[in-house]
Amino acid sequence: LQMLERQVVGGEQAKNKDLKEKRKRRKKYADERRMQLVTALQQSNEDSSDWVLLNVYDSIQEEVRAKSKLLEKMQKKAAETEIKDLQSEFELEKIDYLSTIRRLERDLMLFQQLLDQVQSLVRRDCNYSNLEKIKRESVWDEEIGCWKIPEPVIQKTRLP
Repeated sequence: LQMLERQVVGGEQAKNKDLKEKRKRRKKYADERRMQLVTALQQSNEDSSDWVLLNVYDSIQEEVRAKSKLLEKMQKKAAETEIKDLQSEFELEKIDYLSTIRRLERDLMLFQQLLDQVQSLVRRDCNYSNLEKIKRESVWDEEIGCWKIPEPVIQKTRLP
């Protein structure tokens, strides 16, 4: 009875040595993977535990799906980081531009007040007594990057 039982258990392939070797290798591989997972789980934190668990698959398609999801998650995380970096960089540039504009507005107001005060001190027979006329006659020179303004001229009126 025992002899018949040994022949029947395992079916027709019960005495096939190649099949027995294959089963032993699979079992050994499964035990090694289990030990690797246990070791990795003990050493990892919460974030990397997902990565370790994704390494055990029943089929290649499942592995592809899992790795695709992981890739999408990593790409999304990288994109979010890039967006945050760009937003912070933009915010810093915006603050810098606004401070430059405020400084330039203050300087413009100072110069305008100075001109208003000094204009009354300019002689009436000088062409600089009329600031609007000087503004109209001034020309911006692109090559040297400054304004070309007319030379001051004192107009003496002679009586006949």
